[in-house]
Amino acid sequence: MTEAPLIISSRGDVDWICLNRPKVSNALNGALTDSLYNYFNELRNNKSVRVVVLQAKGRNFCAGLDLKAKDFDVSEKTVSETWSVQRRIGDIYRAMRRCPQPIVSLLQGAAVGGGFSLALASDIRIATESSRMSAAYIKIGLSGADMGSSYFLPRLVGVSIASELLLTGKFIDAKRSLKCGLVSEVVSEDNLESAAQKLCTELLQATRMGLNLTKEALNFGIDAPSLDAAMAQEDRHQVMLSMTKDALEGISSFNEKRSPKYQDR
Repeated sequence: MTEAPLIISSRGDVDWICLNRPKVSNALNGALTDSLYNYFNELRNNKSVRVVVLQAKGRNFCAGLDLKAKDFDVSEKTVSETWSVQRRIGDIYRAMRRCPQPIVSLLQGAAVGGGFSLALASDIRIATESSRMSAAYIKIGLSGADMGSSYFLPRLVGVSIASELLLTGKFIDAKRSLKCGLVSEVVSEDNLESAAQKLCTELLQATRMGLNLTKEALNFGIDAPSLDAAMAQEDRHQVMLSMTKDALEGISSFNEKRSPKYQDR
């Protein structure tokens, strides 16, 4: 029996999703890309999930596109068919940004090409000491900019480092990733999941709407045309949230020095 390419397990309000093709370094074939596409597109309307953790089985996070998979053999496809495949894969990263839940990616070993973009499209990245990332596309005769890398990377590390990585396809290791802000934390492999659990506990201290609207504001703020535009978005969110019963509970619990009991109201 063939194992599912993507394993989804729920732990309370957190979905832990796991890339499950370890024998090929979790390379993206048709089945895995379809599973990721379906999961993240359906997540947008799933109010039972407040946080998502994206992890992978095996030594490597994701080796990018499975170039041996028949699904992606461009030699037998027309330009139109190849365009459809490109857009279908790209829709995974668009859905990751559009879904309201924060996504935490756990990175071990190599994250290459489309696997690198899975990390970039996440909201928070935790890496192991073995982690190394590369856009890699330029190494096989393509543009170094693909799957959102030219959008995400300059915003995370600045134009100079992004240009270096995309124009050369070179790897960036965990130490440098932490130094330039590409990842939030570097831990040992044994502590990777516990670091994620600790972060999830912290994230779940907020209300569902608080998390959702903060992610929305961050995504808007990255591309906001001005400070005024970004603050107008923040003002709308804060006024709306201040009218909720959860906000009243948050203030009461703070004054009473106790943990809040939010009810998403």
